[in-house]
Amino acid sequence: MPLDTDRYRVVAQEDRCGERTKLTIPATLRASGGRAFQSVVHDLSISGFSAASINRMHEGQVCWLTLPGLESLQAEVVWWDNCIVGCAFSELLSPIVHDNILQRYSNTGVYRPMA
Repeated sequence: MPLDTDRYRVVAQEDRCGERTKLTIPATLRASGGRAFQSVVHDLSISGFSAASINRMHEGQVCWLTLPGLESLQAEVVWWDNCIVGCAFSELLSPIVHDNILQRYSNTGVYRPMA
């Protein structure tokens, strides 16, 4: 199910007030109709990620990200630039899963502010 790109852009801008955490996570990335390849996630938020992409990916293309210990997460390509792809998750990442990933791959711990 493709994302409403205009709606996503508005929501993504609002989500940018949340912490977009820079990390280095080994992962597997697979574009729809393509073969999976090894990648590295460079940043992560509950709404999406950026990662290394050896293959050119196109805006609107569906892909799947597999992080160690998790099932594949469906996403949609929002941008691609010089072998880095930015994607929006089809469903927001659970804050609990997000925090667990941060604890595992970040030296500085969880960034979720207390309300």
